[in-house]
Amino acid sequence: MSLNFDTRPAAYAVIIRDGAILLAYWKQSGKEGWTLPGGGLDLGEHPVDGCRREVYEETGYSARVGAMLGIDVGHWPAEIRIDGGERDFQSLRLIYEAEVTGGELRHEVNGSTTHAAWIPLGDVEGLNKVSLVDVALRLYRERPLDGKLSAETP
Repeated sequence: MSLNFDTRPAAYAVIIRDGAILLAYWKQSGKEGWTLPGGGLDLGEHPVDGCRREVYEETGYSARVGAMLGIDVGHWPAEIRIDGGERDFQSLRLIYEAEVTGGELRHEVNGSTTHAAWIPLGDVEGLNKVSLVDVALRLYRERPLDGKLSAETP
């Protein structure tokens, strides 16, 4: 018997420059925290194009999307979904390495993030952040060939 659930593919960028990572501050339905620039893909949109679009929308920067670092899979039971959906929810978050190629840092307007900032890598541990940030930094450091992190934490 298979379980019916909703799936949302999304693409995110790990952008590190001069010892700092570019993060966006997410706020939705009473939850908030620092996250990677990125988000859900539009219907039929290629993940690389979606990643580039989301980086621009959330930060004001144009980005060159590089190698895929890996995929993070999330699962939220229906009873804790923040969008009120009645079925379990699975996210497929494709995480890419990227670099800024132009633009200027600015805040997103009418989106799910309030602002973006360059955060020194040494300060990331103490931030109020979503789990995706830690997963992405591990993928960036470890670079598993198959894009899947081992269960052990370094």
